[in-house]
Amino acid sequence: MSARDRARAALERLVRASGFERFLISASALLLSIAIGFVIVLVAGRMTSCSTAATTYVGVGFCYDPIGVYEKLFFGAFGDFLADPLNGNVATTLAETTVLLFTGVAVALAFRAGVFNIGAQGQLVLGALATAVVVGAVAPLVAGFGVATTVVLVTFGLLVGALTGGAYGALPGALKAYADANEVITTIMLNFVATSVALFLVGDPNWFKDTESVANQTVPLPDVALFPTALFRARDDFSLIALGVGLLTLVGVWLLLTRTSFGYDLRTSGLQAQAAEYGGVDAKRTIVSSMALSGALAGVGGAVYVLMILGNFQTGVPSYGFDGITVSILAGNNPLGVAAAALLFGVLKSGSIVVQVGSNVPPELVGVLRGLIILFVAMPEFFRMIGRRVVGPVAGDGAPMATDGGVGGGDDE
Repeated sequence: MSARDRARAALERLVRASGFERFLISASALLLSIAIGFVIVLVAGRMTSCSTAATTYVGVGFCYDPIGVYEKLFFGAFGDFLADPLNGNVATTLAETTVLLFTGVAVALAFRAGVFNIGAQGQLVLGALATAVVVGAVAPLVAGFGVATTVVLVTFGLLVGALTGGAYGALPGALKAYADANEVITTIMLNFVATSVALFLVGDPNWFKDTESVANQTVPLPDVALFPTALFRARDDFSLIALGVGLLTLVGVWLLLTRTSFGYDLRTSGLQAQAAEYGGVDAKRTIVSSMALSGALAGVGGAVYVLMILGNFQTGVPSYGFDGITVSILAGNNPLGVAAAALLFGVLKSGSIVVQVGSNVPPELVGVLRGLIILFVAMPEFFRMIGRRVVGPVAGDGAPMATDGGVGGGDDE
């Protein structure tokens, strides 16, 4: 057997791997990344000068303690959970997780349709800006109805974010479908366009800038227009209701992909485009629809960011859209798997803050450790995704039945 045949056989085996096998692979990759990070922290600790060694191994002192770093990185994200399960660290972790639920599932849906939405960041930014501006304008019109006002304004804000993100996502979809433009290039460029437009609009007092603030931001929304905190403190900027909306969205997208004809067309187009067209699927419409729906989900993430975390729109939005790409890959493009992947990301982001504040470890080293974990855990699913494109659907891999009578198994992975 040639090297090429062995590589192809390995890819087929990876594509065919069961859910339990993929879990074991990811767990092993996580442990390997921690082991390598352990060594990196020790080496960095030897290359740094300190008055007192943080730890000692085999009689040698090191300035950084790897065990302490990882303890803060993973467990610091939850604070003193046993004493106070609603503490601020937990709120920060869950807030990051909530926004990543939307960007992760947005990218996953596009990937399942065979298109690469690298523009979730731009769609999120414009969705957030539109939500802040439109809800701020509408809020005075419906004030004074208590809980009903909150329900109306929050629901309306999510809808505005979805429509704005969806329209911006449909643009590169239409360019790909009708002009054969590469969606990777167009979505990347549209990220810069969205960020620049947002900066212009909130930096100019003639548009949406809050004239009472030196920062580039919109006028703060009234509390009645924001997600209720529900159990957590208002200053923690997290809402269990928003998290619930995110989880329901994941279930809804999963049902859409696995239990509807539209979802079947999306998945079949992503796996076997020519067979899908032969079976009567409108490929161009599918591309535009999938990108619009993907953009809508990212736009809702932007709305949640405004209505739960900030209370207005500010420039310098964190890279939730780009992180959503990694979340999607970690989840194997499975909408239900996005929940666990987003939580891991939320833990790492929140834990990184704890490490930087509670230790002398430089932030660059913390970034390396976090990147190692993400890289190692994501790589198996990334190669599996490539394998499905190189070798095609393999029997037992969960691919839908092709219209030409190919691979069977219509359920989601």
